[in-house]
Amino acid sequence: MFERIKEDIRSVFSRDPAARNAFEVLTTYPGLHAVMMHRLNHWLWGRGLCWLARLSSTLTRWLTGIEIHPAARIGRRFFIDHGMGVVVGETAEIGDDCTLYHGVTLGGTAWHKGKRHPTLASNVVVGAGAKVLGPITIGQGARIGSNAVVVKDVPDGATVVGIPGHIVQQAAEGGPVEHRQAISRKIGFDAYGVTRGMEDPVATAINLMLDHIHAMDTRMEDMCRILKEVGGEEAARLGDCRVEPSGKEAEQAGHEGLPSKIVD
Repeated sequence: MFERIKEDIRSVFSRDPAARNAFEVLTTYPGLHAVMMHRLNHWLWGRGLCWLARLSSTLTRWLTGIEIHPAARIGRRFFIDHGMGVVVGETAEIGDDCTLYHGVTLGGTAWHKGKRHPTLASNVVVGAGAKVLGPITIGQGARIGSNAVVVKDVPDGATVVGIPGHIVQQAAEGGPVEHRQAISRKIGFDAYGVTRGMEDPVATAINLMLDHIHAMDTRMEDMCRILKEVGGEEAARLGDCRVEPSGKEAEQAGHEGLPSKIVD
């Protein structure tokens, strides 16, 4: 038991840069408390003490803001970051090394008994506020973007965003992590809590537009030079081939065009 607790604490350090020491993690991380209590509740549920297990899980929800049904099956090194509002249903199954952020729901879509909650394979990351609903399977290494609503199976290594969730990136078999990150940067998608060292998504999108504008300006300047080299009456009217902002645009872009004081 103590070895499993040590393993859980080490998993917090590997996924949360805010963690400072083991004592702080053990005493102040509600996600860790919820997982530790779930192991006890799951043990009680397996011994037929269902009411006691449900009572204990309810007390855990009051203390941590995290609701995990005692019957849910959870693997090793499971980490819930922040935790508030997380709900894990009765027939949910979670593999090893998975991460959930606050507001995540692993819920059902039907009232009948039997398997009605999702199954997460190993190394799955589910972003803040995402809803994964129904008896679906989320493949190994998949990433669910923040606030996505997923109701269909997700293949291994895929990234899902949107409502309803749709795949924006699917890793080729054996594809390197660097390639997946390059595709994410190309399409401007930066999901919460799924990669390290990624840029701000708004700044990334703006930089992509600026790069595209720069490429268009360069092509236009090249076309202008070629036309002037070919010659002709129209070529003489082209003037300077450099693409520059007009005087009014330059004035607005410069400091002279900005107000010296902003007031309400």
